[in-house]
Amino acid sequence: MANHMILLSSLVILAAMNGTHAVEYVVTDNTENSTGGVRFKNDIGAEYSKQTLVSATEFILGIFQQNNPVDRKEVQKVTLVIENTDGVAYAENGEIHVNANYIGNYSGDVKREFTGVLYHEMTHIWQWNGKGQTPGGLIEGIADFVRLKADYAPSHWVKPGQGDNWDQGYDVTARFLDYCNCLRNGFVAELNKKMRSEYSADFFVELLGKTVDQLWTEYKAKYRN
Repeated sequence: MANHMILLSSLVILAAMNGTHAVEYVVTDNTENSTGGVRFKNDIGAEYSKQTLVSATEFILGIFQQNNPVDRKEVQKVTLVIENTDGVAYAENGEIHVNANYIGNYSGDVKREFTGVLYHEMTHIWQWNGKGQTPGGLIEGIADFVRLKADYAPSHWVKPGQGDNWDQGYDVTARFLDYCNCLRNGFVAELNKKMRSEYSADFFVELLGKTVDQLWTEYKAKYRN
């Protein structure tokens, strides 16, 4: 009887620990019968969206090498909101907002594009930002780096070596980070870890032995030849 109670107590504690790190995913469709809303329902759907939120989280935590929950942000709930608005998408306060008008007007494989957008925005939910100190271009570049590694990069992105500045953001910075990650496997994960409480350009020196400007110059030279 005593052994049974010990086992039962252990299972309760384990369940509580798992529950602490479990994430609730919610999809809210506020589009009614708009053109984009109809296309979302027909070509994508709420169930696929929820599955993608789950798979994106698993992929991102893998990219960030955050197998231990203590290394991650404390995220208990992520809500995806599909709405009739402007732009493409944004993430804030545990919510991802996607513009149904963008979905309705997209001319290519809308399901693949939507998936790539969710991987990008979900990265914002999980990544560290140096408590607001990290440059916006680097924040967006890391999100697109994740999208790139998940193989959801759209065809219109810049090619490796293109761009004007390393922190230009989005696809430009994503390509540069991919180069840096090839120099040191796991570089992006280590960079993200360092940005948990602060940001410094010296992180590039600490991880790769060169300043970010030196790395950018060498990156550009590699693809110029």
